[in-house]
Amino acid sequence: MKDTALVIIDIQNDYFQGGKSELYEPIKAAQNAKALLEKFRQLNAPIFHIQHIFESENAPFFAPNTNGVQIHELLTPKDGEFVVVKHFPDAFLNTKLGHELERLNIKNLIICGMMSHMCIDTSVRSAVAKGFSVSLAHDACATKELEFNGTKIDANIAHIAFMAAMNGIFADVKTTDEILKSL
Repeated sequence: MKDTALVIIDIQNDYFQGGKSELYEPIKAAQNAKALLEKFRQLNAPIFHIQHIFESENAPFFAPNTNGVQIHELLTPKDGEFVVVKHFPDAFLNTKLGHELERLNIKNLIICGMMSHMCIDTSVRSAVAKGFSVSLAHDACATKELEFNGTKIDANIAHIAFMAAMNGIFADVKTTDEILKSL
């Protein structure tokens, strides 16, 4: 376990009921992420909370100095846990995440968070490009309904499509329970 870290991406208030960018079933995903978080705390293993903050006060969501930008209360970071602020979908781009993982000699990442189709997809692919092995807890991730070229894509279908695209080549996509049993 010493070479494995938990990376929780963007589980922030704006993605929950009443937020500026509500997702489909964010509580369910957050509760599964919390199970992973609690296990990593028990194991005293490295935990990284990724927090997206747009740089503009006029951002559509995750605007600086708002309640919506805060990490959701189910996953509030504790002292000693890393909080990495990012400004782009890629959790590694212009952040200290890669440096800290290397410093701790981390080789394996367990990733969960929001949104499946954006920051999860981008960060998983970036992690693999940087040489990390990734396990992705698909039921600890969430997204929302998408639209392309006049076609609406159900949130669940979008989520499944992105998980299927990442499974195998980019990540070992598993349930939270499967990951917990492997720890």
